[in-house]
Amino acid sequence: LCSRLIHGGQLLNGLAGPTVMNAAPFLSTTWFSPDERATATAIASLLNYLGAAGAFLVGPLIVPSPNGTSHLPLVSQSNTEHIKDRIEAVLYAEFGMVSLIFSAALAYFPSRPPFPPSVAAASQRLSYRRSFCRLLSNFRFLMIALAYAIPLGVFSGWSGVLDLILTPVHVSQVDAGWIGFWSIVGGCVVGIAMARFADFIRGMLKFILLLLLSGATLASTWFTLTCLTTVTHLPLTTATLYTSCILLGIFLNSSVPIFFELFVETVYPVPEGITCGVVTFLSNVFMGVLLFFLTFYHTEFSWFNWCLPGSCLLSLLLILCFRESYDRLYLDVVVSV
Repeated sequence: LCSRLIHGGQLLNGLAGPTVMNAAPFLSTTWFSPDERATATAIASLLNYLGAAGAFLVGPLIVPSPNGTSHLPLVSQSNTEHIKDRIEAVLYAEFGMVSLIFSAALAYFPSRPPFPPSVAAASQRLSYRRSFCRLLSNFRFLMIALAYAIPLGVFSGWSGVLDLILTPVHVSQVDAGWIGFWSIVGGCVVGIAMARFADFIRGMLKFILLLLLSGATLASTWFTLTCLTTVTHLPLTTATLYTSCILLGIFLNSSVPIFFELFVETVYPVPEGITCGVVTFLSNVFMGVLLFFLTFYHTEFSWFNWCLPGSCLLSLLLILCFRESYDRLYLDVVVSV
């Protein structure tokens, strides 16, 4: 019964995740002017990642490691019941925070401002049926959807088991948590900066993605080759592991709001929530497939590490071949004039 409840809870969390992630482009279009939209999307989407960054710290610091990789003195005194009590404390704390935010949203959360900030915010959108038909028949959208879903899905699955991947190279669970924390925080800072740059100089979304994905490909290749120290003879130190992992997280996490803006611009007037919902679903599918294979091949992680540079390189090639367009921005600039 306990196992079923755990899986049911994770399923409900998974169902709510795409809704939270997809809200950012909708909120930015509804509430902000064209020269503020990318920044608003970045802030709304990347602040969600800060919760994941906190999880990298809260988990190892509150719940002792059962695999002997933690340096905390609490581990020597821990037992199954103690670990269970700590996990329950974390879950109850999360429940309290979610309940508080949910109550605030029920009390006051207006759907839109009194006056639309742009022509696009006031325009009519396609229906659900027409939107899905438009998305599935748009080859350009499918290209960038795969360019987003493959590397971000692989990275999400990889970062979720980062402590297991780094254990063979003698990196503790706490150190793995700090690596995940700084990669997400760095991605938030760089992502907001890139989005602000995109607001100042319009029409540069593809160029920004090319830069970020090139950096992600190099960083993931560096990390993978470093882990193969017996073959490549590259120095395997805490500094190199920290640097390569954090750079990878920065490049991929900061690409999320840029991708979201490019999705909306490409398929406008398809509603933002439907567009980003489809790509988030695809990302979760790739993450699920990767974790499914991990259940069978969990004794050795070199294949898992190689999935990272492979997915980043494939995404880079897809973006390189992609022909960008800015239909929503064209409507705001031309029609408003």
